[in-house]
Amino acid sequence: MPKLTKSLFKDNFFVIAIGITISIAYLSLMKMPKVEVNISNIDKFYHSFAYFTLSFCWLFSFYKKPNLKKIIVISCIIYGIIIEVIQDTLTLYRTGDFRDVLANTVGIVLGLFVYNQIFKKF
Repeated sequence: MPKLTKSLFKDNFFVIAIGITISIAYLSLMKMPKVEVNISNIDKFYHSFAYFTLSFCWLFSFYKKPNLKKIIVISCIIYGIIIEVIQDTLTLYRTGDFRDVLANTVGIVLGLFVYNQIFKKF
């Protein structure tokens, strides 16, 4: 049974990673309703969490190819930068922010750290 579970996760993590990538693009570019939140910079936490999940899923998708880790991390960072540029240039209702890029990068690095900690034991 553990082999079946591992196989299901391995095969589905690629699909999950693609879904998360598309979801981040959609959520980043759609017009968001105004919501009053009294916590300053809470969106930075959301950015970090989203990109943590993105990087972890992509890393896990290619866990049998550890030489791709650097490429995956760099690709996730570039993806976050591209999304911020698109927000600033192609939408009238969203703005790009350098602090969002930093929050994205923090999430990616945390995803890499957690991934390395999990696979260090194996």
